[in-house]
Amino acid sequence: MGVIARYREHLPITERTPLVDLNEGSTPLVESRNLGPALGLKRLLFKYEGLNPTGSFKDRGMVVAVAKAVEEGAKVLVCASTGNTSASAAAYAARMRMRAIVVIPAGQIALNKLSQALLYGAKVVQIKGNFDAALQTVRELADRYPVALVNSVNPYRIEGQKTAAFEIVDALGDAPDYLVLPVGNAGNITAYWKGFREYHELGRCRILPRMVGAQAEGAAPIVLGHVVEDPRTVATAIKIGNPASWEGATSARDESGGLIEAVSDTEILQAQIALASGEGLFAEPASVAPLALLTRLVRDGRIERDSTTVIVLTGSGLKDPDAALANVEPPVELDGDARTLAKILKL
Repeated sequence: MGVIARYREHLPITERTPLVDLNEGSTPLVESRNLGPALGLKRLLFKYEGLNPTGSFKDRGMVVAVAKAVEEGAKVLVCASTGNTSASAAAYAARMRMRAIVVIPAGQIALNKLSQALLYGAKVVQIKGNFDAALQTVRELADRYPVALVNSVNPYRIEGQKTAAFEIVDALGDAPDYLVLPVGNAGNITAYWKGFREYHELGRCRILPRMVGAQAEGAAPIVLGHVVEDPRTVATAIKIGNPASWEGATSARDESGGLIEAVSDTEILQAQIALASGEGLFAEPASVAPLALLTRLVRDGRIERDSTTVIVLTGSGLKDPDAALANVEPPVELDGDARTLAKILKL
């Protein structure tokens, strides 16, 4: 059962809205067995969004955006992307027999994500400049031509993405004390806060979490308070210098009593290895920025150790494995039998 069928009553769905579905959502909330105890946290959990159909959280919002686009008669979807949005838009376009046009910043998208969009049948166009330039281009395209823009500036994307907050509350029986997630274009932190507030208003959760956002130091416009013209980070999914949902992110931060801070690429890559080797969860670099930030906040005494904290792992590590592979030992090549192997491996 997908997002629309499961949470229909909480979504802007009408009788004319088609039931678009790739069985997105219902991703696991994985309890930490090792990293949480090592940090001294009472309870740490990971919302593993990498198990969505195209490998990232984008599917939650995309399914609603595409359903509404079909309802409104659209035949063509368009988006700008650093990778995950393109894969999701292309997949749902294929599902609904629509055209998908993807505009990407040249040379700034992980190959695995690009391959998804291409294999799903999207028309991919590279343009000079960064993601922000690509987004401006597709916004102008949507203003002038009969195409449906499905970036997070589309309000239906936020509606779909808020369902992850519902799932967390449904699983825990309440909201966590802290919700920690990456912030790039900032639609996700906006959506989670919307979801938690709606459930709280309905009496489905007793508390509201403090929203904690992690940006990369080289792409931290919200932290710095100004647009970053040339964002740089190994975490390509949050390599954005002018977030479309900037205001939504700061509102979520301020209304919840939370914070948004930046972490270095070194911290991100260390967190990626720690998560994989410590919990058996492989997430892309952007996804582990929150773990890097949480580690720092706990050690600095800025998050209570007796709290319940959920980290959102927004995308699978298979989306962008190159950075991870550069920081681990390559396979060892040996000649010999089992006895020789055992001796070398000190078994």
